[in-house]
Amino acid sequence: MLWGASLGALELRSEGGATRLRATFPYDTQTELAPGRHEVVASRAFAERIEAGEDVHLLSQHDYSHPLASRSAGTLHLTDGDDALRIEATLDDGTSWARDFLAAHRSGLIRGLSPGFRVARDGERIERRGSDVLRTITRAALFEISAVTRPAYPAAQIEARAWNATAPAKGVSAAYRWRA
Repeated sequence: MLWGASLGALELRSEGGATRLRATFPYDTQTELAPGRHEVVASRAFAERIEAGEDVHLLSQHDYSHPLASRSAGTLHLTDGDDALRIEATLDDGTSWARDFLAAHRSGLIRGLSPGFRVARDGERIERRGSDVLRTITRAALFEISAVTRPAYPAAQIEARAWNATAPAKGVSAAYRWRA
């Protein structure tokens, strides 16, 4: 699984006893993941699974043992637009990890958003720009979105990636090409 991230902010509001989370993952925003290694998630790159109504989870720190909301539970709503992926979730503080997440957010410790996705076989463009490399993700299967301490886009980096500036070997899946 590859992890991307965004510079979108998380907003929490208590309304009628429920806690609502709103966040935005802006498309077409370039980041430098490592020196000379840039990445962009193109507009509507996640559209396929979203439009198909596939289940996507909201997690704390990319941890499937710490779910906060999901589409199948009716507590996560995604709106995919040309400019951004918008996330709205209703959080229940009935689990210890949800209470921990809410406390960490209130303390200012968790402010980032990071999607977990797998790049489709034909879902990326890789360009050399002088000594730099730009990877544009054009199509990827979105499985989860996480509230994180350190997102990979401009706020910070969540995962170090091993980048290979040469053309990928034939038969190597895009999903594993950039892994360390």
